[in-house]
Amino acid sequence: MASVGRARLREELEVSTIPAPGGLAPFSYALAADVNPARHADDSDLGTGRLIILFDPEAPEGWGGPVRVICYAQAPLETEIGLDPFVADVAWSWLVDALSARGADYTAASGTATKVLSTGYGELAAQGSGAQIELRASWTPLDDDLAAHVEGWAELLCMVAGYPPTAEGVAVLPPRRGSRG
Repeated sequence: MASVGRARLREELEVSTIPAPGGLAPFSYALAADVNPARHADDSDLGTGRLIILFDPEAPEGWGGPVRVICYAQAPLETEIGLDPFVADVAWSWLVDALSARGADYTAASGTATKVLSTGYGELAAQGSGAQIELRASWTPLDDDLAAHVEGWAELLCMVAGYPPTAEGVAVLPPRRGSRG
């Protein structure tokens, strides 16, 4: 678990350690992250996520190894994007790409990508329509260095929140908001 602390995370994230759920494995560790709009623009899209690292020296059969990583990432979408039939496929590809870009080796990946469309009625009619994407996934790391897996999850969270992927040494400019004139 010491390698988790070596993960280099994007500045758009506020990450904290949270209590890990009990009963899933003999040892566990959990992180929570939120995309911080104050670092860019007040109206930036928000995202939130959780990462749980489980360790069971007996390597449960379905895991394919002694460590299992579980991640969750959620963010609002523009309604038009939420209507896109491929948005769930794109969210899954972001996870795969983010892990690959960080050099995270893994096996036994599984998960779901869910898009939610909603429309307010009655007292909530003023909210109008909205959409969000949610990704829940798990995989088994093939090495003991978990930093790349944490970094991949952090990159995924920023991408679902609307930030472009980053490469090492490349600065991300804040999203441009407002009308063109």
